[in-house]
Amino acid sequence: MSKILIRGAKVLGGDPQDVLIDGETIAAVGTGLDAGDATMIEAAGQVLLPGLVDLHTHLREPGREDSETVLTGTKAAASGGFTAVHAMANTFPVADTAGVVEQVWRLGKESGYCDVQPVGAVTVGLEGKQLAELGAMHDSAAGVKVFSDDGKCVDDAVIMRRALEYVKAFDGVVAQHAQEPRLTEGAQMNEGVVSAELGLGGWPAVAEESIIARDVLLAAHVGSRVHICHLSTAGSVEIVRWAKSKGWNVTAEVTPHHLLLTDELVRSYNPVYKVNPPLRTEADVMALREALADGTIDCVATDHAPHPHEDKDCEWAAAAMGMVGLETALSVVQQTMVETGLLDWAGVADRMSARPAAIGRLEGHGRPVSAGEPANLTLVDPAYRGEVDPAGFASRSRNTPYEGRELPGRVTHTFLRGRATVVDGKLA
Repeated sequence: MSKILIRGAKVLGGDPQDVLIDGETIAAVGTGLDAGDATMIEAAGQVLLPGLVDLHTHLREPGREDSETVLTGTKAAASGGFTAVHAMANTFPVADTAGVVEQVWRLGKESGYCDVQPVGAVTVGLEGKQLAELGAMHDSAAGVKVFSDDGKCVDDAVIMRRALEYVKAFDGVVAQHAQEPRLTEGAQMNEGVVSAELGLGGWPAVAEESIIARDVLLAAHVGSRVHICHLSTAGSVEIVRWAKSKGWNVTAEVTPHHLLLTDELVRSYNPVYKVNPPLRTEADVMALREALADGTIDCVATDHAPHPHEDKDCEWAAAAMGMVGLETALSVVQQTMVETGLLDWAGVADRMSARPAAIGRLEGHGRPVSAGEPANLTLVDPAYRGEVDPAGFASRSRNTPYEGRELPGRVTHTFLRGRATVVDGKLA
């Protein structure tokens, strides 16, 4: 591999520096570095971050390759500045055995655009009745450390307790999709003023909050790690804040769309805004931003949920839930957190790289931008402004809520262990 010199980039938003990549490693960081025979990238005005890490990605393969594959999903990830993603288990067949997680892991290796760390199912078939092969998935070549029935809640308290006890043996974590199913039967959107006016079935905040409250108590009782997926309400923030004040091993994520969009958009009846958990109120959005800023919420996770055209281009009630998010995540975070002064770029690096890598126990990612570290890097032009055009997405699906919306920032380069996966905004 040749040497690459990134010249004049603002490392984590700080003073301009040069960064020399030699092979798979950062060789030097400083000013006035000698390029020698290195390939030069002039990066004045751009921000250099560690490669982004997503704890919550749906790659759909095996089984729903009509909406996404590991290859197209990792291309989308690289385009968005990600060097590693965690692939959720709700595939067909479900990733509840060593064989399936190894298949996903190997597909990730073959794609080459980013590292793919499979997430194992907590229960067989995501049915919530019997623990899946947690130990076998952890001991497999995929080395699974994160387990989730995402898309469904592990609503049985005994099953959840057993899962927490089991993963404790190898420092695993259970990532809970917090949704009490009895409280959300027939729910179509956030329960509140807008749902009442539109006559759509309401999805109450307490359906999320009650599960989070139960699970932080269970994690404390067992002495294990629990991670809360796509936290979406102000009440959920307060429960996590309380649990952390007790010193319990609780972490949480928020999606970009819950940092920006509100349930007022559902008045359009456009199914592109239908998502699980649903878009909430402006007050919830502000609470989520503050919680991400103060560290109550640990990280941003995309919940990238691709769907084919026919599953979204239909009436609201029949539409699938979910949005694509890998290629727009950093832009949304720049708009909602950086440009509002809630986070600086070092904070973005912490919430979108270091912390998700630490929660997932993912080695080689989320590391400092310094000599001797793996060259997993993302270069972003924060001055860029442009309208989102899903026709240019690398993802196989187009169900973005941002079509036609102007967002700031553009990933110009992504490096996976020193190899460019994105160059000048285009896939290498």
